[in-house]
Amino acid sequence: MFRKNAVGVFCLSFLIACQPIEETLDISKPAEQYIGLNEYKNRKQLKELVGVDPVHTEWCAAFVNFVLDIQDIPGSESVSEYPLMARSFLTWGEEVLDKPMKGDIVVFPRGGKLWQGHVGFFIKEVRYENKIRWIILGGNQDNTVSYAEFNPKKAIAIRRKKVN
Repeated sequence: MFRKNAVGVFCLSFLIACQPIEETLDISKPAEQYIGLNEYKNRKQLKELVGVDPVHTEWCAAFVNFVLDIQDIPGSESVSEYPLMARSFLTWGEEVLDKPMKGDIVVFPRGGKLWQGHVGFFIKEVRYENKIRWIILGGNQDNTVSYAEFNPKKAIAIRRKKVN
């Protein structure tokens, strides 16, 4: 009996270990079900989900924190006094020094002030007309949960969930 179970556990562990790493670390997946929610049309629902009034508050960080929370992953409140700020993710998780993987969190600057920014989940890299763009899934992208293109050269941080 033990030998049979040990072989089964080994096979299951082997199958899990052999899955592409992008799939095992993709923390953006739950965000997909909220694509299309608009801060005006779906104000009440978004307010309940992210905990702020999306019409009066920049809510990209609140959305990322919400997606992490529904997965029992500590959000930027675990590393910052200001979790509603996009730049609160600058020290979250582990720094990514190479190419991002699907589900990594990317922080971009916004506006002219050092505290301003935008944050979302990296989905993929696309190339066209000799340009490289990153597709980011996030909240408050044109007032909506959506996919949007960003210039990767403008990213100020790429962060990945720490693997225990």
